Amino acid sequence: MDLVSSWMNEAGMTSTIDSFGNLIGVYEGNDPSLTRLVIGSHIDTQPYAGRFDGTIGVLGAIEVIQLMQENHIKLERTIEIVSFADEEGARFNKGLFGVRALTGKLEAEEMELKDINGTTRAQALKDIELYPNHMEPPRYTPENVCAFLEMHIEQGPLLESQNLPVGIVSGISGPLWLTVEFEGHSGHAGAVPMGLRQDALVGAARVIHLFDEMVKSDLSHPTVGTVGFINNFPNSRNTISEKVTFTIDLRDLLPDRRKKYEDQLYQLITTTAQMYQLNYHITEDTNSDPKYCAGWIKEIMQEELTEMGQEPFELMSGPFHDSLIMADCCPYGMIFVRCEKGLSHHPNEYADIEDITIGTQLLYHTVTRIVNNKHLNVGGNTNESNIQTS
Repeated sequence: MDLVSSWMNEAGMTSTIDSFGNLIGVYEGNDPSLTRLVIGSHIDTQPYAGRFDGTIGVLGAIEVIQLMQENHIKLERTIEIVSFADEEGARFNKGLFGVRALTGKLEAEEMELKDINGTTRAQALKDIELYPNHMEPPRYTPENVCAFLEMHIEQGPLLESQNLPVGIVSGISGPLWLTVEFEGHSGHAGAVPMGLRQDALVGAARVIHLFDEMVKSDLSHPTVGTVGFINNFPNSRNTISEKVTFTIDLRDLLPDRRKKYEDQLYQLITTTAQMYQLNYHITEDTNSDPKYCAGWIKEIMQEELTEMGQEPFELMSGPFHDSLIMADCCPYGMIFVRCEKGLSHHPNEYADIEDITIGTQLLYHTVTRIVNNKHLNVGGNTNESNIQTS
């Protein structure tokens, strides 16, 4: 983070780290009465991942400011570049932390969430000398931000299949994150008859398998479901499982369709608990509706891509991004950069520097179109969908 902060300073920004761990670079405009333009992404990652997810959006935004400084472009509107803290949610099982802090959307128990070692988020921040102040008003509101822009690798194979270096995002699907706990009764693997067992792991296995089958039931839909974490207790080869905790990630572009799968999932969990005589508890960690990119920003990007000699191509985002939260604050736009084989959250994640350069050029041209337009003085977003339900 210190290195990224130094690059912000070299590009002519003043940089600070707020009490939640967000790194913010400010490039001052001439007219303080104008609402600011915010650009950024994140630099945190997953335990088994690569180095492009999020990072190109932060470094690309810094490069935009660097180019403006080198070209002596005078701005009317202030630009802020943000490296949002803990977008991934890998440690505390709840992502988009930094952007939610900046927009006043943190929940009451947020700081008491614990990692697998029992360390709370509050303590983790304290360990790096950060002390969140919940009394501070949100930094970003519909009244002080005109728009948000984010560049990111696609994390999927569509751009590569179209042989295109970049794409214009039309919207972000809404993620539902659940944590499910099944609790049965442990016993000796050789002594307890099969008909008398309350095996939490068998119950979890049934839900995981049938959830996967459920989401695959209509492959014409872009619905996706994943179980990415499981913890089994006591986790001994000759002991019946007593308690299992696992996570569920369900995403769709349409809220009504996702709700249908959600209802089926809850019924599956309830039925399974009854079948194996298990107690169960479901925690809803994240629940967000899809958010659609602003039409006027997409139009700017389409025009600029055409001017650059590139083919404009729109695609939706299955993964969530910091834009998902900023969309409640202001109109937003996203640029996707092709990544090799669609790999992400994997050590082999890779994006070619030429593609990243094209994405950064598009970001630069989009920023220059927005930043001196004095008519864009109020944020807010209608979030209207143009996705067909059929």
